[in-house]
Amino acid sequence: MRKNGKIVAEAIDLVSKNLKPGTKTKELDRLAKEFIQSKEAQPAFYGYRGYPANICVSIDEEVVHGIPGDRELRPGQVVSIDIGVYKDGYYADGAATYLIQNNDQKTSLLLDVTKEALLLGLEKAVAGNYLGDISHTIQTYVEENGYSVVRELVGHGIGKSMHEEPQVPNFGRPGTGPVLVPGMVLAIEPMVNAGAYQVLTKPDGWTIVSADGSLSAHFEHTVAITESGSMVLTSLN
Repeated sequence: MRKNGKIVAEAIDLVSKNLKPGTKTKELDRLAKEFIQSKEAQPAFYGYRGYPANICVSIDEEVVHGIPGDRELRPGQVVSIDIGVYKDGYYADGAATYLIQNNDQKTSLLLDVTKEALLLGLEKAVAGNYLGDISHTIQTYVEENGYSVVRELVGHGIGKSMHEEPQVPNFGRPGTGPVLVPGMVLAIEPMVNAGAYQVLTKPDGWTIVSADGSLSAHFEHTVAITESGSMVLTSLN
């Protein structure tokens, strides 16, 4: 899974370097697919529950599951890239959000808070803690900064299947839920709205958007619980 996680990280990095005005989102999808296949792996999302693309590209108020197509990227947009990889019987999953030629401090803060919430959650992903410790830490940090965590979508266990138990909410109470033990692998993924936490599904049946049209950000890592602490599997290092 660590090998697969590195492919995820490298694919996200490749796509991020091509987030330029005028680029069609289907071109990002093609780049990611070709890169993943060059590693003798498969894009995990394609065909999963009928999903029609290789990666997810979600823009502005789109929280997750944006389908790549003929849309062209524009300056000022918030773009979330979510990529999964399958190889040798195991999955890995990761996501990151970027700004396109946008130096707006308010927008940048949304991304910074979401990324920091993920990092704080990862710090709680150690053996002996409770799953609720991760959830509570993410929720507290996000809400202290004036944003909201999406409630209808959660992180998840991951391994031989893309989505396994347990679910990993981005909200909750400390000291609740399963105890974390070595061998668990979790996909922790704060989805944070600048406005309210409610979401809607677009007519395509996939794309989830903030109900109030506010901007949204999404960061995700696959992390393994080990005897000596947590191991982030979807990092470049």
